[in-house]
Amino acid sequence: MYGGDEVSAIVVDLGSHTCKAGYAGEDAPKAVFPSVVGAVDGSEAMDVDADSAKNNSNSEDSKTNESDKEKGKRKLYVGSQALNYRRDHMEILSPIKDGIVSDWDLVDNIWEHAFRGCLMIDPKEHPMLLAEPPLNTQQQREKAAELMFEKYKVPALFMAKNPVLTSFATGRATSLVVDCGGGSTTISPVHEGYVLQKAVVSAPIGGEFLTDCLLKSLESKGIKIRPRYSFKRKEVRPGEFQVEDVGVPDTTESYKLFCQRMIVGDIKDSICRVPDTPYDDKSYANIPTTSYELPDGQTLEIGADRFKIPDVMFNPSIVQTIPGMEKYGDMIPTVRGLPHMVMESINKCDVDIRRELYSSILLAGGTSSMQQLKERLEKDLIEESPHSARVKVLASGNTTERRFSVWIGGSILASLGSFQQMWFSKSEYEEHGASYIQRKCP
Repeated sequence: MYGGDEVSAIVVDLGSHTCKAGYAGEDAPKAVFPSVVGAVDGSEAMDVDADSAKNNSNSEDSKTNESDKEKGKRKLYVGSQALNYRRDHMEILSPIKDGIVSDWDLVDNIWEHAFRGCLMIDPKEHPMLLAEPPLNTQQQREKAAELMFEKYKVPALFMAKNPVLTSFATGRATSLVVDCGGGSTTISPVHEGYVLQKAVVSAPIGGEFLTDCLLKSLESKGIKIRPRYSFKRKEVRPGEFQVEDVGVPDTTESYKLFCQRMIVGDIKDSICRVPDTPYDDKSYANIPTTSYELPDGQTLEIGADRFKIPDVMFNPSIVQTIPGMEKYGDMIPTVRGLPHMVMESINKCDVDIRRELYSSILLAGGTSSMQQLKERLEKDLIEESPHSARVKVLASGNTTERRFSVWIGGSILASLGSFQQMWFSKSEYEEHGASYIQRKCP
């Protein structure tokens, strides 16, 4: 038994956009930071460090927040603070491609930062509950188990599927989970606490994709999004500022894009909303604009784009009308809109549970907190679904709960008394090996 009051389990949900980690039993994760890693190659890292030591002699953060690992001679930086500090030749790498881990070395650094940098714990003392995507492969699960037991020496481990945890967070055993994350949108039916794998449907359109669409659309109108490191504000007269460009020739493209995405992501969260009816240029041509002030002081007036960008989720072919997004031309015809994906997923399930799925469609993931998404999805589904079905789309009114629904479900699950005998313990791992995770965590 690992339960009891002394030791609480740690719940980690590593998404393609953000990593969430914290103690089971709490209502929100303690550590939330981008799940990307800044990497500087060894030879360049030496020069950069000499410079940053000069610049940062007075700031403490820069020293504490980095995992200085000389792995393969590259230096890795994890966490919001470390990433916000611009370094020469720093590339931004993401360890997750299409929901599946592609670089375990980076994942290891992200976990390390979550445990030791943010939560200040020793993983040896806490059981770990890891959230995983519904279509995670067997090798991926075994690799994660191996890392947890061999490197972090955790006493026990459990891996739970994201949609199941979202279902738990809302107190349902059966539901259709629509998870709109950073990297993709995945629709998974959950029945009596298990994911029906054969009916999982996913599309590569997530929050990051919408952010890129908005960035390209703004650039095509001649609006330049300046990253925060590329200018400084100078007071000319009291209360009046002038913006000067700062020359930073050694900044990588990936770091520049990372900083631009942070700004454009905020524009998207602040002013975009899903249109009530399918978007078309004519009806939205004279829509009133909304203003947004950029970090460098220029004010944007954004009109039709506020509605056009979110509608990409319902009608992916709009992407072809956005200048600069042509490279996705081949991918788009194969991607279906959100309502069609929901219908397709439900139709792949047994007839007996379809009615129940229609009446409990759960929205989760950061992108699902976009205004009007729930209402529009419900409206479209009512038009498309069979008449006998009662369509109900459920979403927590609290955006924090929607963003962290997977983590919250894990927090609830790991603190239940009845769950404590489910853990995959270290002794079982030593006896049966990593492949035993398939039996312990179906």
